[in-house]
Amino acid sequence: MNLQGGEEKGQKGAAGGTGLWDPVRLGGLALRNRAVMPAMGTGYASRDGRVTPRLLAYLRRRAEGGAGMVISEVLAVHPLGKALPLQLGIYEDSFLPGLAELASTIKGAGAAAVAQLHHAGRETFPQVIGGQPVAPSAVPSRAMGQMPRALAREEISELVTCYAAAARRAREAGFDAVEVHGAHGYLVNQFLSPYSNHREDEYGGDAEGRFRFAREVVRGIKRATGRDFPVIFRFSACEDVKGGYDLDYVLPLLSLLEEEGVDAFHVSRGVYDSPGNPTCPGFHYPAGINVENAARVKGTVGVPVIVVGKLHDPRDADEVIRKGQADLVAFGRQHLADPHFLAKAAEGRYGDIRFCISCNQGCIERLSLEFAPLACSINPECGNEWKRRGEPPACRGPFLVLGAGPAGLQAAITLGEAGAEALVLEREEEPGGQLRAASRPPHKESLAAWTAWACARLESLGVEVRTGCGEWRRLLEEGAWEGVVAASGSRPLLPPVPGNELPINAEAREVLLGKRAPGERVVIVGAGPVGMETAHFLLAKGHRVTVVEEAEAPPLSPLTSHGYFLHRLLREKGELRLGARVCEVTAEGAVIQQRGGRETLRADTVLWAAGAVPERGPREAAAGLGLRVAEAGDAVSPRRLLEAVHEGAEAAEALLYGEEGDGMPA
Repeated sequence: MNLQGGEEKGQKGAAGGTGLWDPVRLGGLALRNRAVMPAMGTGYASRDGRVTPRLLAYLRRRAEGGAGMVISEVLAVHPLGKALPLQLGIYEDSFLPGLAELASTIKGAGAAAVAQLHHAGRETFPQVIGGQPVAPSAVPSRAMGQMPRALAREEISELVTCYAAAARRAREAGFDAVEVHGAHGYLVNQFLSPYSNHREDEYGGDAEGRFRFAREVVRGIKRATGRDFPVIFRFSACEDVKGGYDLDYVLPLLSLLEEEGVDAFHVSRGVYDSPGNPTCPGFHYPAGINVENAARVKGTVGVPVIVVGKLHDPRDADEVIRKGQADLVAFGRQHLADPHFLAKAAEGRYGDIRFCISCNQGCIERLSLEFAPLACSINPECGNEWKRRGEPPACRGPFLVLGAGPAGLQAAITLGEAGAEALVLEREEEPGGQLRAASRPPHKESLAAWTAWACARLESLGVEVRTGCGEWRRLLEEGAWEGVVAASGSRPLLPPVPGNELPINAEAREVLLGKRAPGERVVIVGAGPVGMETAHFLLAKGHRVTVVEEAEAPPLSPLTSHGYFLHRLLREKGELRLGARVCEVTAEGAVIQQRGGRETLRADTVLWAAGAVPERGPREAAAGLGLRVAEAGDAVSPRRLLEAVHEGAEAAEALLYGEEGDGMPA
């Protein structure tokens, strides 16, 4: 990792060689180390905003992992401030018993407990809050598309009081500190920014006016809780959107907030309107995207600075702190992928860490685009800790896993961790299934790293993965198997169009795996993930690429971080034809029909990425022998890594405990 930005001349509070594992103080609060779990929405609260056993189990597991500080998910300071249907509340005293249990749970595991105070402002929906969203100005966000109502002066004063009362409740509940969420386009951020605040009164007009609300919020909290109760201010150092602010604009605010009593600053970036979603950086962002900004902040303020943003490896975090670029590092999605990664790192067991792959499928995209509770693509236990079994498995095998793709590998891990005997058979010469091809485009290397981790985990569990195994039918028939996981994946779909037998045709995965060298001009049929990633792969190598998609809207949404960058690259260097159907392939290229017209797109190679069909042979063979069979992944239906991994775990549990899997966590 190449982390830019070091100590600046005149920098305050330089770390002086201090590292990640050293203690630190935020005001009067002592932390055992400098690792932070930041706030992440979960959707695990009850419908009336209460703490649930599921949320407690999830946070207990993370606090046990060794972080010095755990920040709760967003706590709504007002009923109109909720961003999620299942979001915790702190706007009434009736929430105190559950919040007290939450704080006690975190602290009982050795971490400091911090309550994050939050109001969504315009970044919500009427269906969530039961009314029209409010904001500094009647300016809708592009992400939500909702017209907010501008707050009146007396309402602003009421909200300042709400933040103060919420902080008072947090202290009464036993939290060690509060964090004001002033980032990511939520209400405090909306007041700060010329992008969203068009007011002409004392709460707008210029930077001084736009800063007023944040200052009043912090001042009110300090009055309500006392100067000795730590307050963290989380903010976006830059908004990364046209008309938004940059770090130079917001730096003067930090000195003012420090005077008001802020005890630490938490440096993030972006708002939900920011293209590519830098608030939750995906595949295409480098590690440590906020480190340079954090270093500048640290050169401006005299209190500790927390940095967040695609810092998954504790070794990178330790480097950031030792260089004096920040005082603490927040690991967000890494806590989802492996809640005990810090304990493993402290023991030097980096090979055992299941590193976050920055796919965003189970976390931010599941929450914000699917309106479903948090999950992790590569950790099926995330959010399911409360359902952890205490009883031994009903059956310990031996089990046969047919397929070493993500579903098969995870099924074998779940079997091995339960103490069962298992064997994995894979027809290809390498494990990984579809991830072998999916990891080849630029910035997708983390998928191959997950495959390597899974294989190493299986080796440590004593589970054999046998590749290049064309004799799977014989082993299936001759073994005394207690059950079979059919994770045999899928095969590419080649639509029956005239000319599909010509040598100009190829399947996209063949190119990604190096089995086929395409010509200079390439037409890719299908704008789903496979087609778009293959386009990225070829554009990076200098090919001329046109992607053809029959649907009028792209199957891979540009609203996701990954989708945004793929669409942007194709706009800049290639071409995307929507509403276009390939009706014939000739030696000259692909003949398409689009909006009533017919056209030949000249190409040297026509690559098909038009979908896949489940490979059902292994399942049918196992069922024909009367064996218990559980299917998982693409063998059921071709979908994402998220579904493959979770279904692999569920298939294994169905065989172990004699019950059917219950699907994705609800």
